[in-house]
Amino acid sequence: MARSAPFGITAVPGIEVGHATDLAGITGCTVVLCRAGAVGGVDVRGSAPGTRETDLLRAENLVEKVHAVVLTGGSAFGLDAACGVMRYLEEQGIGYETGAARVPIVPAAVLYDLAIGDPKTRPDAAMGYAAAQAASSDETREGNVGAGAGATVGKLFGMGRAMKGGLGLGLARAGGVLVGAIVAVNPLGDVVDPDTGEVIAGLRSPSGDRLASSMEAMKGLTGRVAMGFAGNTVIGVVATNAALTKAQANKVAQMAQDGIARSVRPAHTMFDGDTIFALSAGRKRAPVTLVGALAAEAVAQAIVRGVLAAEGLGGLPAARDLERGATRR
Repeated sequence: MARSAPFGITAVPGIEVGHATDLAGITGCTVVLCRAGAVGGVDVRGSAPGTRETDLLRAENLVEKVHAVVLTGGSAFGLDAACGVMRYLEEQGIGYETGAARVPIVPAAVLYDLAIGDPKTRPDAAMGYAAAQAASSDETREGNVGAGAGATVGKLFGMGRAMKGGLGLGLARAGGVLVGAIVAVNPLGDVVDPDTGEVIAGLRSPSGDRLASSMEAMKGLTGRVAMGFAGNTVIGVVATNAALTKAQANKVAQMAQDGIARSVRPAHTMFDGDTIFALSAGRKRAPVTLVGALAAEAVAQAIVRGVLAAEGLGGLPAARDLERGATRR
C-alpha cells in the first residue's frame, strides 16, 4: 500500500514531531525537532507570555539555527520540559558548537492548563525527553495530545463556561513552497470559522448547552466588571522548505500571527500569551511575503482543526459535543 502524503508541519522535510501526554493529569508537551538545525524566528503577540530563548531568535543576535522547539502545558513550570529535550539532543551529538561542548538550542513556549487537571502534574524534563525520543516525521495526531491535552477555549467567565481546546495541524502550499503548522489552541476567546465567522468552540451559554459569543459578552461587560480570566494562550510553530534568513524568519512568524487573528475572537489580549515560532528548514527560493501569507493560512487551519479534533475532558465539552448554530463572532 502506498504511503499517504504527510500532513501538517511534518510535511516539511527535516521536521519531526513528538508528544508526551498525561491524560490523568490533563497536560502534556509537544516537541518539534529539526536535527540538522533550522533558521529560527519568533513573534510574541499576546501580553501574558511564558517563553524561553526568544531573545536569542532576534535577528541581531548571534545564533542562527535552532534544533528543537517545545510547546508545553504546565504554565511556567512546563518550561522544564525543554531541559529534557536538550539532554536528548546532547546524547545525539546535536547542538551549537562552542568549542568545549555542543549546546542544543531549544526555544519553548508554555500554555496554562493548571485549572483543568491536576495542578501539581506538569510537564518536566522526563516528559520532554520522552517527547523528543518519540519524535517522528510520521506524527500527525491532533486534539487531546501533547501540548493540546489540557488546552481550553472560551474562558471569559471562567472554566465553568469554557470548552475543550486541542492541538491542530495545518498545511499551505504554493507551487513547491510548503508551510506547515502545529498549534496548541488555548485562547481566552472563541474559535471561529475564518470563512463564515461562525463560532466553532468557545464561551458557552449560562445553561452550558450551546455556544455564545465572547465578543458580544465583552461588550455587555464594559464599565461594569474587570474582564478576563488568567491562563490563556495560543502557541505554535510554522516550518517551511523555503530558505530564509533569521530576519525573514522573524517576519514570517509575525505574519503567521494573522492566522490567530482570523480564527480567534478576541485575539492577542492582555490575558493571552500568543507566541508563534518560525523555522526555515529548506533551500527553496520564495518571496518572504508569500511564505508569510501561507504561514497565516496554515495557522488558521490548525486552530480550527485543533478544536474540531478535541474530545471532552475534565468536565468540559468539546466542539463535537455541542450542536453548532449560527452564533457569530
